Amino acid sequence: MALDVGVIGVGMIGQEHIRRLDGGPGGSRVVAVADADAERASAVAGRLPGAKALSGGEELIASDAVDAVVVTSWGPTHEGYVLAAIAAGKPVFCEKPLATTQEATRRIVDAEAAAGRRLVQVGFNRRYDPAHRALKHGVDSGVIGAPLLVHCAHRNASVPPHYTRDMSIADTAIHEIDELRWLFDQEITAVQVFTPRKSGRGGDLQDPLLVLFEMADGVLVDVEVSVNVHYGYEIRCEVSGETGTVQLADPAPVHIRREGAVAALVPADWRERFALSYDIELREWVDTVAAARPAEGPSAWDGHVAQVVSDAALRSLHDGGRVAIELPARPGLYAPTETP
Repeated sequence: MALDVGVIGVGMIGQEHIRRLDGGPGGSRVVAVADADAERASAVAGRLPGAKALSGGEELIASDAVDAVVVTSWGPTHEGYVLAAIAAGKPVFCEKPLATTQEATRRIVDAEAAAGRRLVQVGFNRRYDPAHRALKHGVDSGVIGAPLLVHCAHRNASVPPHYTRDMSIADTAIHEIDELRWLFDQEITAVQVFTPRKSGRGGDLQDPLLVLFEMADGVLVDVEVSVNVHYGYEIRCEVSGETGTVQLADPAPVHIRREGAVAALVPADWRERFALSYDIELREWVDTVAAARPAEGPSAWDGHVAQVVSDAALRSLHDGGRVAIELPARPGLYAPTETP
């Protein structure tokens, strides 16, 4: 039986997900789309057999034709759509951020807890990247002993004109925030953001940033956030342990040797680097929903905690200094289980 999906937001990431979902994993198909740009929604629907462009996200969620919802609209709209999906009892995959404030993410957590079952999955795709899964296995297996230090880098060739200082944390480093919690199965307890010499390529943007995270067991993590490196898109992570290290391997598909030099091809952007992770992420989500199982991937609680940590990092960025992080008690609905 096909899973009939409605997609709210048909910009770049929305269309990437539609390409994977329509006629994709488990026989899923996209039957409805909605977007603030009605003409764009109509154009996208016109390329999908049997899909309709609806007047808005609320109409899409309420439609009897839609079994499950994917939210890839502008971040400030996420809360309303996710809450509506929970109220309708429909599984919802929401791209990060779950919402743009921790008060909003907490309302989503409370609504889902009141509903009594997990319906929400947040789009933290690194958990599905084969390289990151291998990295986690290396940590969990104990082959490097107890982890002590972690060195990460998140580098973009460039960012669009609307990209702001805060987005270096809220839109970029938030991936590392979720990755670290997942990688070590523990919480981040404090954060401090440092501002090195500014790149001349960043205009008014403070770029790069160096973010220092403290994990609950004392592991220290440094994350370089650079969003104007020019040469390409690169994600790095190395975990240094008592008896060895484990790190992400070079994602370049080939090395070229010519004219006395060796060169490796660097991914151009996130779509190229993480294409397989999105394939796996959506396939596993569809399989879970089609089997009527509770959501198994990154949860609304994970989305809430990521926002709390992100907000703490932004306080450090604006005000300076180390910011301690205190989390409320985790609702029982989100008790630890085996996750991808």
